[in-house]
Amino acid sequence: MARGFFVTGTDTEVGKTLVSAAVLWSWARRGLRTAAFKPVASGSQRTQAGLRNEDALRLQAMATLRLPYEQVNPYAFEPPIAPHLAAAEVGVRIDLDRLRDGIEAVQAERVLVEGVGGWRVPLNDAQDLADLATALGFPVVLVVAVRLGCLNHALLSVESIATRGLMLAGWVANRPQPGVSRWEGQVESLRARIPAPCLGVVPPLAVPGPAQVAAHLDLDPLDRLSARS
Repeated sequence: MARGFFVTGTDTEVGKTLVSAAVLWSWARRGLRTAAFKPVASGSQRTQAGLRNEDALRLQAMATLRLPYEQVNPYAFEPPIAPHLAAAEVGVRIDLDRLRDGIEAVQAERVLVEGVGGWRVPLNDAQDLADLATALGFPVVLVVAVRLGCLNHALLSVESIATRGLMLAGWVANRPQPGVSRWEGQVESLRARIPAPCLGVVPPLAVPGPAQVAAHLDLDPLDRLSARS
């Protein structure tokens, strides 16, 4: 049974948190007990409580299981740079075993884990985000920002996910900006080439809130995976 899902993207700033929040909102509307994690985050702000990342705070707020921030986002770094570089600057090594154990210990009906950056972003001197996803073994949801270059990025990501032996549960086409030339053809090209369901095409939204994004998603494929025994 797929209790958890790992949300990744073709790059940074593609809409992972937007889609993750919409998924969590949909699950909450159905009364599910949910937990959300942003294990590693760069680009955090200093607060009286410590470093806080906007995306991690959003996921924490959308989950129905109210976990402490430090559990949702164990590794928060201030500079908006690759996490392994940010960690090295403060003398920290990101420990994937610690992340996996913390996520697996949580009791929830659905668990959502959002990655940082793209699929192969390094996390330490020897491991990357794909290693964390592999350690968890959750089916993957890929968010694709529909723009020039997305076909190559998406198909390489899909190929790498399969190479890791992980299931691609589905993918989301996110149109963060209006006016992208031939976007319909790009989406259809991906539909023809990605061997997993398209969970939705999110248009440019004036108010990109969880409910507004969720209206463009079909989460039935995730539900079927969760129900499968």
